[in-house]
Amino acid sequence: MLNLGAQQTPPLVDRVPYIPTLKENNVRSGFFEHGDFLALREVLPDHLKGLVTFGYKFGWRVSEIKNLTWRQVDLNEGIVRLEPGTTKNDEGRTIYLDDELQGLLSQLKENRYKSLQPYVFLNEDGTDKIKGFRRSWSTACNKAGIGKRLFHDFRRTAVRNMVRAGIPEGVAMKISGHKTRSVFERYNIVSDRDLKQATQKQTEYLKTQTTTKTVTICNLSTKKGLSKSA
Repeated sequence: MLNLGAQQTPPLVDRVPYIPTLKENNVRSGFFEHGDFLALREVLPDHLKGLVTFGYKFGWRVSEIKNLTWRQVDLNEGIVRLEPGTTKNDEGRTIYLDDELQGLLSQLKENRYKSLQPYVFLNEDGTDKIKGFRRSWSTACNKAGIGKRLFHDFRRTAVRNMVRAGIPEGVAMKISGHKTRSVFERYNIVSDRDLKQATQKQTEYLKTQTTTKTVTICNLSTKKGLSKSA
């Protein structure tokens, strides 16, 4: 409020005092290992399985997936689109379905003709889009034995999996819908297994290196150091 007052013409505030802000601690680090995801999907109600599979693979926000309509899906080309202005960062997005999701969405489209609903992912009785599913989610997490998880953890998981699969980060950001690299990096979670694999990879790399070493010889007459390999 003080800053806004100081920006007026003429200023409504003659000076803005320094007001320190508290450090935020709202960064979560949850993600799914592949086995955790499979265990969760196995015990979820059938009408939620397609939605969570989509979220796990592409990292879209849950609202973007729940509001997805058949108008945005081209099964012939295997493409799903979000139009500019419909996403959090206002940018459009296009992804290509893999074989599993192509099959899931094809089955859902067959069922769609019975309900005449425009939405891709429908509730249990097929009368409307999926809305809240907190209770079903919590129950499934307990049954799967994976502890407390959030749907938003799929967003971090998808980013992590794409980077580790060797997908260029710029492409991964286009798929997940991250506009800034800083936020993308925050979602690129590193696990203990990643750290262990990093050590193993470094060890393997060092084994491939030659034993050549550099020896410095002092030339007393010129006072210059000469190097040769031994």
